[in-house]
Amino acid sequence: MDMFPDEEVATEWFEAIIWPNGRHCPKCGSERTREASHKYMPYWCTDYRSYFSVKTGTAMQASKIPLRKWAIAIYLCLTSLKSVSSMKLQRDIGVSQPTAWLMLHRIREAWAGDDDDQLDGPAEVDETYIGGKRKNMSLSKRKELAGTGRGVVGKTTVIGVKDRDSGEVRAEVIENTDGETLKGFVREHVEPGATLYTDEARAYKGMPEFDHEAVNHSVGEYVDGMAHINGIESFWSILKRAHKGTFHKISPKHLDRYVHEFAGKHNIRDSGTLAQMRSTVGRPDLEASRCGKGRDQRFRRRALQVHLRVQLGAVRHQSITPQTCGRGPSRAGIAGCD
Repeated sequence: MDMFPDEEVATEWFEAIIWPNGRHCPKCGSERTREASHKYMPYWCTDYRSYFSVKTGTAMQASKIPLRKWAIAIYLCLTSLKSVSSMKLQRDIGVSQPTAWLMLHRIREAWAGDDDDQLDGPAEVDETYIGGKRKNMSLSKRKELAGTGRGVVGKTTVIGVKDRDSGEVRAEVIENTDGETLKGFVREHVEPGATLYTDEARAYKGMPEFDHEAVNHSVGEYVDGMAHINGIESFWSILKRAHKGTFHKISPKHLDRYVHEFAGKHNIRDSGTLAQMRSTVGRPDLEASRCGKGRDQRFRRRALQVHLRVQLGAVRHQSITPQTCGRGPSRAGIAGCD
């Protein structure tokens, strides 16, 4: 609270992280910007001809929530081992519960899609199942699941991999545990030739590109020399503590976001709190990814138009003048016709 006493200080902090090399337009990258009098968009891009703010292109885009509250929400989310519920965040920062819920999901989505490179290994791979206990379900739900088996039935599967050397974790929700799905996840995230440790599941067999070792949990074998998956199972325990202790119920629809949150926080756990906050704020544009391909294409077309206008500006300025055109300067700021 001392670090962010008011909105002005919070704004300066966010701008220093998002624009470390100076202010630029998040839509086209132009540095030809100026201050504006818009209530929520304090800057104007001359090339893209659009208002923007430090929130544009980030997890906070289109939000009227003060930046000071965003900073506090990020702090609470990062420093709470089992995360923070929307009900608690509502009370802490003085917003409605739906607003707090939305803020937390925006922060969680900022952790997705940051794993393009493969892990060098040795790597531990395992899957877990997230869901409530059947004895705690309603009678109608228990009747629905009757006769379908026990254990993992009705739960959502999450697969994860942990690099032993770096400690980095990758995890995501999957629909089934067949060989194609599990092997595909391993090949996507682990460098060929790496040492791979799994349990005895048959779905992991048949990957000659890895030095594969397994432990047989079904006969009580959990460690065999260097072969074990205790590291990734430790990560599962943290995720499940949050499920049982903070959220109590996580819908399969949003589970992937919670998984990304805990994987992201695990991967920067050795950094200081402020470094973790800066890492979260500096994540790439997630609003564009949420809005889909159509908006991305419009952004690219608009950026191309801006580029062409800048390139042809000098020629148009020489060949078409307000006197010869009769219309005066164009709205784009270049002498001549549009």
